[in-house]
Amino acid sequence: MEHLPFAAKVAANYARRTGHPKEDLEQLAAIGLIKASRRYDIHRPGRSPNHFIAYARPFVNGEITHYLRDKGFLISVPGRWRELHARGQKLLREGVVAHEIPQQLGLSADRWAGICQACAVRVVAMESEKQE
Repeated sequence: MEHLPFAAKVAANYARRTGHPKEDLEQLAAIGLIKASRRYDIHRPGRSPNHFIAYARPFVNGEITHYLRDKGFLISVPGRWRELHARGQKLLREGVVAHEIPQQLGLSADRWAGICQACAVRVVAMESEKQE
């Protein structure tokens, strides 16, 4: 119970990025906390109550990401695109005008627009629950 605010914070971050209802993700995060608490052995060397959050984080993240993977279509952006997007964002911060970025990166405007769109979206669509 003490660590539910941590789970809520993680769920809120995912909800903001994916558009999925925060309450659903909070429930999943709580399940991750329960799984972590069942496996956490405070008597192992180097473990203390203060280290539980670090131990629990992968469980909490895992529950949420597994759910999103099963219910949504997560996109995988190629590393080259992420690198180009990061370089383009750096150019923007340095004051380069937005319409000049594709040329400086050696890309067409359409290719640059596609890269920006892919790097901006984490979840493309969520499946709707079938109601009978």
